[in-house]
Amino acid sequence: MIPFSQISHATRARDGRISRRAGRMAVLGAALLATLGTGCARQVVRIAPEQAIDLSGRWNDVDSRLVAEALIQQSFEPGGGQSWAMRHTQRNGGERPTVIVGSLRNRTMEHVPVGTFVRDLERGYVNTGLVNVVASNAERDQIRDEREDQQQFAAATTRARLRQETGADYMLQGEIQAIEDREGRRSVVFYQVDVTLTDLESNSRVWVGQHKIKKYIERPRLRL
Repeated sequence: MIPFSQISHATRARDGRISRRAGRMAVLGAALLATLGTGCARQVVRIAPEQAIDLSGRWNDVDSRLVAEALIQQSFEPGGGQSWAMRHTQRNGGERPTVIVGSLRNRTMEHVPVGTFVRDLERGYVNTGLVNVVASNAERDQIRDEREDQQQFAAATTRARLRQETGADYMLQGEIQAIEDREGRRSVVFYQVDVTLTDLESNSRVWVGQHKIKKYIERPRLRL
């Protein structure tokens, strides 16, 4: 029969080995987690907003800006001798035409932030100095509410007068369409942006513009 003291000593020795082994495993686990955490940490790098970077090949901020710039440039190119803006200015004693940007519909199957594209078009028109741009239909409601409030609460010398809005002469409307052709890892995405500028008094088209983008996308092979 083994004495109790020997059993107790053996048990304590075994427990000590297990404890030391558990301690070493805990240290190794913590080191491994720290290594993995460092390797998988998210990296954020600030870049210039105008820098062109295509990750997915979908419509992005660069497309919005470049298409808007191309369409604005097209709209002032002379057609039949003079641009619509020049003809308007000459007919109206040097007065610049006033444009409102209407609906620009996304006809693609992907999410296109049309609001960004509208702002790019508005900024492009304003920066030319050749036309005036007025607020859109949705924006006018908020402006009119403020003007109404001023009549009741603002000092008489600082109130914006009622019924003094500048009416638009022309409305810009358009749509964005896309066609995707895919085969395996490769695909081609084609975007077509069509816009029209309409005389609000006569409903006549004074300018029709179009810009196209075509992207070739090749996806990497999956590695097992």
